Amino acid sequence: MIHTIEFRQAVVTEVDRPEYRYQQRIVINQGTRLHVQLKPYVAESPKGPVEVADLYFEDGGIAHAVQFAAFRFIEEDKRRSA
Repeated sequence: MIHTIEFRQAVVTEVDRPEYRYQQRIVINQGTRLHVQLKPYVAESPKGPVEVADLYFEDGGIAHAVQFAAFRFIEEDKRRSA
């Protein structure tokens, strides 16, 4: 399922892209909206468990372990697209 998310804060993350051999470090700025598929899970941090997700981008890139606190879900008005 594809979700539209908006970043609540700037995030620096490593992204795997099929066309590159190594991960790329990118900055996703606050307010950026993306269409992604999510694979949620819980990761261990020094402060305890943290809810994170792998974000699968439309271009095939994958951002790993992005904290849920960094983004929010956007509900698009389906009436506008009809």
